[in-house]
Amino acid sequence: MTDKTVSLPEERRPAGFIKNNLRNYGMLISLLAIMLFFQAMTDGTLLQPLNLTNLVLQNSYIVIMALGMLLVIVTGHIDLSVGSVAGFVGAVAAVLMVRYGIDYPLAFLICLVVGAAIGAAQGYWVAYFGIPSFIVTLAGMLVFKGLALALLQGQSVGPFPPTFQKLSSGFIPEFIPGAGGWHPTSMLIGTALALALVYAAAKARSREQSHGIEVEPYGLFVAKNTALLGVVLYFTYLIASHRGLPNVLVVMTALIALYGFVTRRTVIGRQIYAVGGNAKAAKLSGIKTERLTFLTFVNMGALAALAGLVFAARLNTATPKAGLGFELDVIAACFIGGASAYGGVGRVGGAVIGAMIMGVMNNGMSILGIGIDYQQVIKGLVLLGAVCIDVYNQRR
Repeated sequence: MTDKTVSLPEERRPAGFIKNNLRNYGMLISLLAIMLFFQAMTDGTLLQPLNLTNLVLQNSYIVIMALGMLLVIVTGHIDLSVGSVAGFVGAVAAVLMVRYGIDYPLAFLICLVVGAAIGAAQGYWVAYFGIPSFIVTLAGMLVFKGLALALLQGQSVGPFPPTFQKLSSGFIPEFIPGAGGWHPTSMLIGTALALALVYAAAKARSREQSHGIEVEPYGLFVAKNTALLGVVLYFTYLIASHRGLPNVLVVMTALIALYGFVTRRTVIGRQIYAVGGNAKAAKLSGIKTERLTFLTFVNMGALAALAGLVFAARLNTATPKAGLGFELDVIAACFIGGASAYGGVGRVGGAVIGAMIMGVMNNGMSILGIGIDYQQVIKGLVLLGAVCIDVYNQRR
């Protein structure tokens, strides 16, 4: 008798699956590597509870805008005006609440409408007139930067009402009594979130398997989700040991879940990817490509407005220079997270990971005392490398 060994096809092995899905796994591995690097270089300062909370607060507005920018990039366009729009909306909020005394909820809604209207105005020229988005949003960047300067009359305006400040600097209330600075409510919410993520991943894998779609090998799936569960619980533990979950983290998590659902489970999400993959074919198949493009810019404007409000609440003042350079970090986050410069490719999780990579790099380099000049050089090289990887994958 002879022994026979049954070997799995390469694509069914964990190594083969990772190789075929390198775009999805590469950035996650890169984020973990960068965090471990800066954790070691900063002698453990990076993951101190206080610094971890600051890291969330400092990058929340980048993550929020990256969700909108991802959809714009997936459709094959770009928005260079998001930083200026965020700064302008922050200025509008300051004028409404500080100068005219308008209540926070009403001013908040007005600012979101202003952001959506700006997105609609820019999206109209791009979608229905065919003007390149690069030109339209470059003009918007200059226009709204100037309008913010004019609205604030060259001065900083603040402080904001305490209720508005809590949008960015507040923390969720504790319903379970804790001791020694411990926040059990935050730990409970984080644990529930971690378990929900694992459950959602298991359901998605089961659903894809039932439809004959290639799924991760079971061992790799278990290992990945065990690691995910451990990481989320560990970070929750660190945050809960400081001041608890920041309000903006709850808002950000809700938006990530919403946009993840829209892009993966809804018709409009699939249509957006179809437009980015081949706009002519999508139009011939009955998709209203112009309307979808228009809506992605409206969505981007609203999220830029929300990010501007979060940033203004964090600074507790509106300044003429607010939003300067935000568009670069947001666009870089999407490309680093796996979005394709050619459109049609990109995931919400990737954009969030890209934003966190940028945030960890900014935070880690600041702790190490690296000057802003060299920080820009390093971030530029990282962005170039991410785009080169995308071009390489397109040509394979």
